[in-house]
Amino acid sequence: MARKAPVEDTGDARLTIGAPKGYGAGVPGVLRALEASAAQMGVVRSLLTLTAVNQKQGFDCPGCAWPDPEHRHAAEFCENGAKAVAEEATLRRVTREFFAAHPVAELATRSDHWLGQQGRLAEPMVLREGASHYEPIGWSEAFDLIADELRALPSPDGAIFYTSGRTSNEAAFAYQLFARAFGTNNLPDCSNMCHESSGAALGQTLGIGKGTVTLTDVETAELIIVAGQNPGTNHPRMLSSLERNKANGGRIIAVNPLIEAGLKAFRNPQTVRGVLRGGVELADEYCQIRLNGDLAFFHGLNKLLLEADALDHDFIAAHTSGFDEFRAHVEALDWADIERGSGLPRAELERIAEQVMAAKSIIVCWAMGLTQHKNSVPTIREIVNFLLLRGNVGRPGAGACPVRGHSNVQGDRTVGINERPPGWFLDALDARFGITSPRGHGTDVVAAIRAMRDGRCGVFLAVGGNFVRATPDSAATEAAMRNVGLTIHVSTKLNGSHAVTGRRALILPTLGRTEHDRTGGREQFVTVEDSMGMVHASRGRLAPATDSLRSEVDIVCSIAERTLGPGPVDWAAMRADYAVIRSDIEACIPGFERFEERVDTPLGFALPNGPRDSRSFHTATGKARFTANPLTIVDVPPGYLLLQTVRSHDQFNTTIYGMDDVYRGVHAGRRVVFIHPDDRAEHGLAEGAIIDLVSIWQDAGGAIEERRAHGFRLVDYATARGCIAAYFPETNLLVPLDSVADESGTPTSKSIVVRLEPAGETPIGVR
Repeated sequence: MARKAPVEDTGDARLTIGAPKGYGAGVPGVLRALEASAAQMGVVRSLLTLTAVNQKQGFDCPGCAWPDPEHRHAAEFCENGAKAVAEEATLRRVTREFFAAHPVAELATRSDHWLGQQGRLAEPMVLREGASHYEPIGWSEAFDLIADELRALPSPDGAIFYTSGRTSNEAAFAYQLFARAFGTNNLPDCSNMCHESSGAALGQTLGIGKGTVTLTDVETAELIIVAGQNPGTNHPRMLSSLERNKANGGRIIAVNPLIEAGLKAFRNPQTVRGVLRGGVELADEYCQIRLNGDLAFFHGLNKLLLEADALDHDFIAAHTSGFDEFRAHVEALDWADIERGSGLPRAELERIAEQVMAAKSIIVCWAMGLTQHKNSVPTIREIVNFLLLRGNVGRPGAGACPVRGHSNVQGDRTVGINERPPGWFLDALDARFGITSPRGHGTDVVAAIRAMRDGRCGVFLAVGGNFVRATPDSAATEAAMRNVGLTIHVSTKLNGSHAVTGRRALILPTLGRTEHDRTGGREQFVTVEDSMGMVHASRGRLAPATDSLRSEVDIVCSIAERTLGPGPVDWAAMRADYAVIRSDIEACIPGFERFEERVDTPLGFALPNGPRDSRSFHTATGKARFTANPLTIVDVPPGYLLLQTVRSHDQFNTTIYGMDDVYRGVHAGRRVVFIHPDDRAEHGLAEGAIIDLVSIWQDAGGAIEERRAHGFRLVDYATARGCIAAYFPETNLLVPLDSVADESGTPTSKSIVVRLEPAGETPIGVR
């Protein structure tokens, strides 16, 4: 069926290093996307599918959450989006014969790249206790197995309900309703590992755990600061918006320890300039900040704005609280500490501050480069301080812009995927459905791993995602997962989590975004929320990969119905018509009024956003809050470096599309460490040397823990001194389970203290 056979595992045996690119996208990106699509889908199927991505009557890209413009190209997707669609719409199939030929122990040795390339899961599979292979199971038997295990738990809190950000609003709402009707708030999700710090900080200071800008704001801002984000790899369609900003006279400041091609220049393959004239230079300034230096960076800018009295005094007086305490704190900061923390000289910060003072509208964009540190929440609060000083909230072209990853991670949180739900939401559920929702806090991702480790979890159910590979402390997570009685994964494709199982395991294959959904005998559609709060419909175009697939809504409602039996929630009605779920969302969540009517429009609709819409702030003071955030700096002992985990160009989250990172010059391999050549020489290591990474961390009792990742090749790269980078999930094992951000609990994957040692016995190429 496939146009090209799946790749074989070769480790990093063919790894080569070339020169990094100086620009993002371009015609080569189009060619790579088309090549990947043809290999998975064939030419005709590729044309039918790709022309429906992000279109008004098409389906939402299963990749990132960047919003869609009003006027769309026929090809409204990026290279990685095309690869995501190709892997979902592939002609390859993972059948019962595949599982019969590959024991679970063998699958555990395979890379996630190899697993994902095998194709779509064809039918439900079960791994029975003591068995070595998955085998087929009927849907009804699978639902009975899950229901029996859930009902046998001594407490509802013995179940963990995980979801990734690709789950639709309808499936996510039904899922959280099932968990709460069952009796638990154990609803960890991928947001716990990425933007939880953003939600915590923005909720405290602006009264909403989301960004406050629209796509039009991004395209018309006078100044955009892009901090801790690599849009060329992680959100490529954002480059088009930045290009439009430049065309409108805007300026862009990049703040990143690594030089990233997509932040330097963009060659838009859909324009003559992008194809023939070298594209557009994006970054007017490139600040190579020290890892974890963003808090000091914004402290420095705020100190300079205060010294110059370059403030919007009317806005501060009318719409904010806490200014005097904030001002006293920042004015007392020492410039030597700001320079040491940021890694930048005061003169560079003064140059940036001059541009800030010249701009009437400013947006700060950020992603996981800011959210995965111990001090992430204070850092983002300091960004809010920066925006408030000049009134850059609630006016055109200005505001906070946390750029989300998965395509509906924000929507899932909006409709109730939250281990710490607000009381008003639980009250609304109880009134609507006649249930009694639990009020105690549930487990986030890290707490879920601890619960599994400690024997407090009997059932782990994941709708989407690759939990084992996405989480920190890989060895601890794998051991924890194997301690569970039953693990269940609702998935479209194979990934590493299917090979790290509880004593029993189920794989339940589901429809993808690209496919028609005729659950209940009618044409169904689902909805998603993008990174800027726009809700729109998604309608698949392709026939399902096999006749055995069920939709996520169908699977969730069927498990709930089988587990809970007759009761106040009509699961059958929700399964038969997703409009029933949308009416429930409308009844429970403000902003979804006339849901069915408004989502039927081509652009969908915007959810209410108090700071953006009316400069109203649902905070403890009723105003936007200035905060005093202590300047903290990660001190690295002599002989050590600070490591951040990053994605490659051929990757989206834990999904590995290929083994190249063309922007950084890496080909046919992933076990590399990017290092400044002076740091490499200072450590007495040759270019291309094979080393082990050893992380150190001091636990709560004062004991020093070490973790080792074997066999990485050193690659000279333009990065800030003292700071190195390597790909995840290969380096997730270096992140201690208990090393998390204060207040948000997000793993500290962007500030890992490590030393480099000559490679041990495990050769390069091992997983």
